[in-house]
Amino acid sequence: MSDVASKLREYADRFEAALPDFLPRAVYPVEQAMHYSMEAGGKRIRPALVLAFCELFGGDTEQAMPLAAAIEMVHCYSLIHDDLPCMDDDDFRRGKPSCHKQFGEATALLAGDALLTQAFWEADKVEGAVSILADLAGIHGMIGGQQLDLLYENKTISLNQLINMNQRKTGALFCAACRLGCLAAGVWNHDHDPERDVAEDYTGYLSVLFQLTDDILDVTGNSEALGKTIGKDEAAGKSTWVSILGLEQAQAQAQELAQSAREAIAPYAGPGHFLYDLPEWLITREH
Repeated sequence: MSDVASKLREYADRFEAALPDFLPRAVYPVEQAMHYSMEAGGKRIRPALVLAFCELFGGDTEQAMPLAAAIEMVHCYSLIHDDLPCMDDDDFRRGKPSCHKQFGEATALLAGDALLTQAFWEADKVEGAVSILADLAGIHGMIGGQQLDLLYENKTISLNQLINMNQRKTGALFCAACRLGCLAAGVWNHDHDPERDVAEDYTGYLSVLFQLTDDILDVTGNSEALGKTIGKDEAAGKSTWVSILGLEQAQAQAQELAQSAREAIAPYAGPGHFLYDLPEWLITREH
């Protein structure tokens, strides 16, 4: 799995080297807050997926970089807002004070809004990208999933309800990353393209797997490695894979999802390829 970590770091390094081109000068507090949150590190899985799918289907990753920036901006804005007292009320993110703890709630709110707006500016550089981003970041995707997350607090929900919430709150941006990478490579223009179908199937499994392993880490991980507070889901009365299935069965389900993801991508990326090996890496990660 060290190859996956190395490749992920390579994608992250390339992304972070290009990142200053997509951010405003850090003069006013809101701009400083944008930089603070966007430059806080993280795994950069979503930009990596954009670049990896673009590469897989023969595209130019430099042309895809604005789309990688756009997806990470949307993700970062969602984290800023997610940490606010009116939402999850979390004081730490990626091992540092949350944006609102560093800059105040008003500036953090504006920084999140600014990143979302900037994301659409970047996405507009590739025809068709704005509609993908708007669809999956909005009420039918991430925002809708976040609303379900709030509605389900302190309620008993079914596994199907949990999966639906995961597919929207977390999975939507994974799907957007996949679609944007394919779009940059020119394989998202027609329904039922085989590449398109493979990418959709793979990302569907991968996105649920990511949230499942996050739920497991919230029970088995430690705050220092994760860079955020653990045990918050249980304290907030949220249903998770672990609370519904138990830890052992949740871990078994993770293995099944990883296998399904590998089988989905196998026609284009076999063992040793970043996309093929990524699901297993997600299972074994510590943060």
